Amino acid sequence: MSDDSQIKNLGGGSLLIAWQLKYKNVLIVGGGEVASQRIQSILNADAKITVLSPERGLHPHTKHFIELRNDSIIYLDRSFQGPEELDHMDMVLTALDNHDLSRRIVEMSRERRIPVNAADIPDLCDFYFGAQIRDGPLQIMISTNGNGPRMASLIKTRLQKGLSGVEGQAIVKVGQLRNKLKERAPGVGGQLGRERMKWMTGLCNEWEMEDFTFLDETMMERVLDEGWERGKRVPKREAVGIRRKTSSSLSSILSPILPAAIAFVAGALTATLFLTYPRRK
Repeated sequence: MSDDSQIKNLGGGSLLIAWQLKYKNVLIVGGGEVASQRIQSILNADAKITVLSPERGLHPHTKHFIELRNDSIIYLDRSFQGPEELDHMDMVLTALDNHDLSRRIVEMSRERRIPVNAADIPDLCDFYFGAQIRDGPLQIMISTNGNGPRMASLIKTRLQKGLSGVEGQAIVKVGQLRNKLKERAPGVGGQLGRERMKWMTGLCNEWEMEDFTFLDETMMERVLDEGWERGKRVPKREAVGIRRKTSSSLSSILSPILPAAIAFVAGALTATLFLTYPRRK
């Protein structure tokens, strides 16, 4: 597809963003299983949560969150009372079986310009949650734009199988290294900012993901000494003390060459038999 065709066909999706909710106030109306899923997602964003639901409607997971995270969750044992429940809220989520009440809460939220999500009613939502993969700072969201939550879950499973499990730790180490680089070469934007970005990009392109997981404080300083301070080059892994773990098992050594070796031996054996077997006259 040409660039012009791609531009003409843009549309039909949602804007996927990483919404910063740290210290923001989020109201969750409902206490069932969906509410517990919402609580987990919002806790990951370090927000302040208010859960509004009669105790009889609390799912065991929701109760568990409320008991263990009273530092971030305020629980109110009652049903939604009216517009005053929305005072001082930065986001509203409904997780109710009562769609009429959900619609009224959405309307109230819109009147106050508060972003709102109504579970299982996509046409009322300002945003969707989607299936998420989390590994420390690594966050991957799969959204079907409200069309197929189960499909999003299946795609999530496929993507998880393609991850090695070291990505989150590697990203943490890269972030720490970037901060150390900024301490050595402080400043925002401009030529220096572009040079920092170019150097970090080159490092990430040339090193393997798992290489970053080996870095400790001393190694990070060595990376900067051997790389940034010496003409902004990418240092060799060995030069900073990274030694990858290798398997010493015989199978791991032979596995790449075993098929060729078998073929060679089979060919040699066939030739030997052909040359030595007595021929009929």
